[in-house]
Amino acid sequence: MGEITSGAGPARAEAPFAELPGQVVLVLQGGGALGAYQVGVYQALHEAGLEPEWVIGTSIGAINGAIIAGNPPEQRLSRLKQFWDGVARGGAAHGSGSFRLFEDWLRVVNITTQGIPSFFTPSPDAWWPGVRAAVGLARAAFYSTSPLRATLATLVDFDYLNDEKTRLTVGTVSVRSGRMRYFTNRDAPLNVDHVMASAAFPPGFPSVQIEGEPYWDGGIYSNTPLEAILDDRPRRSSLIFAVQLWPASGPEPDSIWQVMSRLRDIQYSSRAESHLERQRQIHRLRHVIRELGKHIPESERGQAAVQDLLGWGCGTTMHVVELDAPQLDGNDMHRDIDFSTCGIERRWTAGYKDTRRALERAPWREPLDPIEGIAVHRVNPVTPGACS
Repeated sequence: MGEITSGAGPARAEAPFAELPGQVVLVLQGGGALGAYQVGVYQALHEAGLEPEWVIGTSIGAINGAIIAGNPPEQRLSRLKQFWDGVARGGAAHGSGSFRLFEDWLRVVNITTQGIPSFFTPSPDAWWPGVRAAVGLARAAFYSTSPLRATLATLVDFDYLNDEKTRLTVGTVSVRSGRMRYFTNRDAPLNVDHVMASAAFPPGFPSVQIEGEPYWDGGIYSNTPLEAILDDRPRRSSLIFAVQLWPASGPEPDSIWQVMSRLRDIQYSSRAESHLERQRQIHRLRHVIRELGKHIPESERGQAAVQDLLGWGCGTTMHVVELDAPQLDGNDMHRDIDFSTCGIERRWTAGYKDTRRALERAPWREPLDPIEGIAVHRVNPVTPGACS
């Protein structure tokens, strides 16, 4: 099997943007094999000189994010490529009709029964005694992710990551409380367990213990971790590249198979639009408070009670550039395990091209209403071409 090529041509360094509206933040959704799109997004940012100051990820987004934040900029693309070359499987996507469907089916069967050597392998503890057997939480999963632990240890320099040159935040959910928890290297050192926990999607992958508590993949609670940046304190103006792998909207399904696929889209898009709308309302109120504060007489503004109320206001701006992964021909409910070399290459290239178009447009340069704190800029995805 040949190595993956990005399809974007040789890397070319470009002059960085002279003016930005704030810190550059990369927000990466979960979605298994669909995460190849995120690598294309990062490649375009890297070539444009826009290295993220903060990466927030869940599941595959946490893995990609850890590789980015856990390496110097000049090594990040090669490390990402090494990871995706390692998980790529041969076959699929070049044929058509029944032959292609058979290839796709065969690939799904191979991954389901054999796993991916650098990522996960079947766990006899789950397959042999049966799903009702009491094996303990740490072993209650269909696969072992020990290979992923070894892969991350090779590709992520956790000493470098914890020097906080780039902030990393990974999303998890507590198995016991059911509450979302974000771990960030700004507050405490991160290690491989934090990334593993964020990618521990049940019942496929086992939970991971952190500080004596078991955690699962944060994507089962919120797969689009935008709230981590929008609720952050102290608040900073930001240019946010939000990479979304599951479409919130889509065509009406007309078969049970399509219904099952559409159900997953709705589940894992995690109501990103409603989250954004709520945050826009909150941010607007913060800006209103700031503007109202200007009308309070100076003699009263210094009072403790007034200062406390004015503390709810802010003047930060958030420019959110939404990048949506495309729907490939033949996409179905198994697309998140489409680790075919061709599928990875097409998504990687699509992410690169979509981001290049966004950077050329640079919508954050458009004037923003002083009362509006959040501006959302959507990029229509390109239609991926055939594999090289």
